[in-house]
Amino acid sequence: MAGITRFEEIEAWKTARQLTNMIYGLGNQAGFNRDFGLRDQIRRAGVSVMSNIAEGFESRTDIQFINFLGIAKASAGEARAQLYVALDQNYIAEEQFKDAYALTQTCARQISKFIAYLESNPRKRRISDDEADYEV
Repeated sequence: MAGITRFEEIEAWKTARQLTNMIYGLGNQAGFNRDFGLRDQIRRAGVSVMSNIAEGFESRTDIQFINFLGIAKASAGEARAQLYVALDQNYIAEEQFKDAYALTQTCARQISKFIAYLESNPRKRRISDDEADYEV
C-alpha cells in the first residue's frame, strides 16, 4: 500500500465501482425497477462497498481501515445474497446473475487480500498528506 495515495487507486475500490454500476443497471430493468425495496437495498449494498473502502482509506489508522474493509466485504456478501432474490424473482437473467455474482466474489477476494496485507504489514499511524502545509 506504500504506493497508494488515493482510494481511487485501490483495485478493490475499482471493482466495487464496476459492481455498483452493474447493480444500478440491473435495477433499472423492468420488474426489478418496480421492486423498490430490493432495488434500493442492493444499490445501498453496492454503494456501501465503495464507500467503506474510501472511508477506511481516509481514516487515521490501518486498524480503522481494516475495520472499514471488513464492512465493505460484508456489504459485498449482502449484494451477492440479494442477487439470488433478484434471480429467483426473475428480475435478472441467469447470465446477468453469474456476471454480477462473479464481480461480488472478485471484490470480496480483493478486499480479503488487502486486509491480509495490512495485517501483515502493520503501521501505527498512516498519514496520506505528508506534504501538506498547515497554517493556523
